Amino acid sequence: MNIPKKGRSKKKELSTIQLIVIFYLSALIISTLLLMIPFAHQENVTLSFIDALFTSASAISVTGLTVITVSETFNNFGIFLLCIILQLGGLGVMSLSTFLWIMLGKKVGLRERQLIMIDQNQSNLAGLVQLAKRIFITIISFEIIGGIILGFRLLHYFESPLTAFKHGLFASISATTNAGFDITGESLLPFSTDYYVQSVIILLMIVGAIGFPVIVEIYEFFLSRKVKQKYHFTLFTKLTTVTFIILTIVGALFVYLLDSRYFFADKAWHESFFYSLFHSVTTKSGGLATLDLNELQPSNHLFISILMFIGGSPSSASGGIRTTTFAIVILAIVFYSQGKSSIKIFRRELLKEDVLKSFIVLTSAMILCLSSIIILSVTEKGTLIEVIFEVSSAFGTNGLTMGLTPNLTTFGKILIIFLMFIGRLGIVTCLLILRGKSNDQEKIHYPKEKVTIG
Repeated sequence: MNIPKKGRSKKKELSTIQLIVIFYLSALIISTLLLMIPFAHQENVTLSFIDALFTSASAISVTGLTVITVSETFNNFGIFLLCIILQLGGLGVMSLSTFLWIMLGKKVGLRERQLIMIDQNQSNLAGLVQLAKRIFITIISFEIIGGIILGFRLLHYFESPLTAFKHGLFASISATTNAGFDITGESLLPFSTDYYVQSVIILLMIVGAIGFPVIVEIYEFFLSRKVKQKYHFTLFTKLTTVTFIILTIVGALFVYLLDSRYFFADKAWHESFFYSLFHSVTTKSGGLATLDLNELQPSNHLFISILMFIGGSPSSASGGIRTTTFAIVILAIVFYSQGKSSIKIFRRELLKEDVLKSFIVLTSAMILCLSSIIILSVTEKGTLIEVIFEVSSAFGTNGLTMGLTPNLTTFGKILIIFLMFIGRLGIVTCLLILRGKSNDQEKIHYPKEKVTIG
């Protein structure tokens, strides 16, 4: 009697995951068609299907790699459409849909909760609707406030207040959703010495990359302080936040050290500090730059590629293998070298399933990226380091590039679109699509035997 029930449950789980993919593919197709509308383009500008598809995929996956210049291709209506697509990608199709569903007075059922759970990389169904509402309100609030602050600052750069606030709001949305898009085509190079603008952008990129549940827990922590209640952060928040901070500090330090005798040799301390900090934070998936990346040394290009491959936190607008995966793999290596079979952190013991999953994610991501690097090194004209950088940026849904993106062949664009899509959905979700029947319920077991490894 239990076998059919389990079969139905498994089928439902797989169909839920497949439905997420269908939602994102549908959003991709609709967005592509919208961006191809002539009414959204500048005068005498046409956008080919493959370029519209690439731009749409980059926006849906909040990557920022683009084969066109936004201001030269789209008019104000086109830029508005792009902002909407960035919101879909940054907040998540299901989270945004759920909030709109609630606003219409509709009830969110079990199937919808399952979709949110997968879309936001959550492990259980509890509190998902409330999480979706808080994510929407928090992110939109940061975007609006950031847009206003940047708008006032950009009045020093633009004669028209409308233009200043348009650029400010777009930059705020792009930074908060970790999209990496910019209107001018110069990223943030014009603001390389404007530390006010950089500080705001850094804060917004952190909000988008550190993980939405982390932001919610920090908010709940301050609420509990008001009523003098003790608040306990989850292991996820502790591990994510500590890893994020360590990667940011170490990243900034190495970005500086690897170019201390070259790019930073003639820079003042405050210039070096902001260049290093900004380009450490932006590798989490921000995708914005305040310098020409080609001026850095190849060793720095490789290091930044590694940071982009790691990406930001789970349940955020970031891609890559995610910070928790990286942290668990490092912890597993450290504890194993000490002869310990279990991993204990923050007075908690990690599940062996999560450790195994982390290594599966890392290995799968490495195979995917290495395969893509080999293929693109044959089909594209860029150098090997440019290809490595491009692949890492696409998989990490980052958006930084050394200039290879506009010169990609049609095949290269399609492969990068695929990488961006995988990076946005996540390796775990993509593997679940391919997974067959779970072996956990198998009734047949064979004798165990050791195999020599390493």
